[in-house]
Amino acid sequence: MRAAGDWAEFVGRRRTEPDADATRGLVGGKSVLITGAGGSIGSGLARLVSAAEPKVLVLLDLSEGGLYECCRMLEGLAGKSQTPVIPVVGSVGDPRLLETTLRRHGVELVLHAAAYKHVPLMERNPFSAVMNNAVATYRLAGAAGEAGVPRLTMVSTDKAVHPRSIMGASKRIAELIALSHSTEECRMNAVRLGNVLGSSGSVAPIFQEQLELGLPLTVSDAEATRYFLTAEEAQRAILAAAASGVSGKLLAADCGQPRRVVDLARFLGRSFGSPEPRIEYVGLRPGDKLAEVLVAEREEVVSGEMGGLRIVDSPHPSRPEMIRAIDRLAGAADTHDLEGLLRVVAELVPTYRASSALTTAPRQFAAGFATGEAAGEARLCDKSRT
Repeated sequence: MRAAGDWAEFVGRRRTEPDADATRGLVGGKSVLITGAGGSIGSGLARLVSAAEPKVLVLLDLSEGGLYECCRMLEGLAGKSQTPVIPVVGSVGDPRLLETTLRRHGVELVLHAAAYKHVPLMERNPFSAVMNNAVATYRLAGAAGEAGVPRLTMVSTDKAVHPRSIMGASKRIAELIALSHSTEECRMNAVRLGNVLGSSGSVAPIFQEQLELGLPLTVSDAEATRYFLTAEEAQRAILAAAASGVSGKLLAADCGQPRRVVDLARFLGRSFGSPEPRIEYVGLRPGDKLAEVLVAEREEVVSGEMGGLRIVDSPHPSRPEMIRAIDRLAGAADTHDLEGLLRVVAELVPTYRASSALTTAPRQFAAGFATGEAAGEARLCDKSRT
C-alpha cells in the first residue's frame, strides 16, 4: 500500500503525526482497552498507545488472526516500550467477558473501534450488523459504567448521517448509545470519521489490487464523493476526542472538502504509471449514497476547532428510552425478525431508508418504509439533548 505521505498528497493536507506528548498525557500510567484491536484503526491506535507507556494495554478482538498480527507488530516494537500487552480473543458483545476484562485490569480508558463496516456485506447480514455495531456497543457502555471506567470514546463514521445502509444506521444507534449513557463518572463521546485511506476493506486497497492485476478500476458513479482522511489523521482525531473534556458529545473530525472517488482512482493509477487508467462505472451498491455529510441538519456545531475536531450537539433519546429501544432491537435480531428490527431502527434513526437489498420484509412494510419519513419520526430523538 502507498506510504502515508502519499495519502497526504491526495487529500492536499500536510502530513501530521499524532502528538506523542499529548498521547502520553492521555494514556501514560493508565490501563487502556482497545476494542477491534486487530483492525486497521485499532492496531494503529495500539501502536501509538503502547509507545506512550500505559500501565497495561488490553487488546480485544473477535478475529484471532487480526489480534495475532497486532500483537506481533507490538512485539517488534518491544525495544521501544515495556508496556504489558493483554490480548483478549472474544466479542465486545459478551457481557461476562466485558465485566471480567474491565474489572480485572482496572481499565481507565476505552477506545471502542470494534465494528462491522462493509456496507454491501452488512446489507445481506442486517442482524449481525445491528448486534455487533449497536447492541454490543450498548453492552460495552453498560459494562464500562458499572466498572467505573472514567472515559470511553466510540469510533463512528460519516455513514451514520442520513444512512442508507443498515451498517450506517447501526453506527448511528451506537452514537446514540454513547451519548445517552455518558455520565460525569463515565464520560462517553463519539468521534465521527470519514473514509480512512488505506484501511482494510476501503476502496484504495481495492483499486491497488485491480491495478496490479491489470483490471479496470471499478467506480460506482462519476460524481460519487467521499470525505477522506489519512490513518494518522484518524488516529489523531480519536485520541483528541478521548482527551477532550466534554461529555455526551459527538466530535466530527476535520476531513477537509469531499473528493470524488474517481479522482482517487486516477491518483492511484498515476502511481502505477498509468496517467489515464481504465475506469468502469458500476453503479451504486446496495446501501451506498452518492455523497456523504459529516454533520446532519438537526445537529448543531456548538464549538469550532478543538484538536482538529468540531464539537456537535446531536439530539438523542434519554438513557431509559435507549435501554427500552435496545431491548426491542436485540429481541428482533435474536429472532431474525426483520420487520421488527427495521421498525426499531426507524424509530431511533428517522432519516434511515432501507435499501432494496432488504426486500425480505413484508411488501407493504417495505413500501411504506421507502417513502417519506417513517411514522413517529423524532418521537425519541427530540426528547433529550443532554
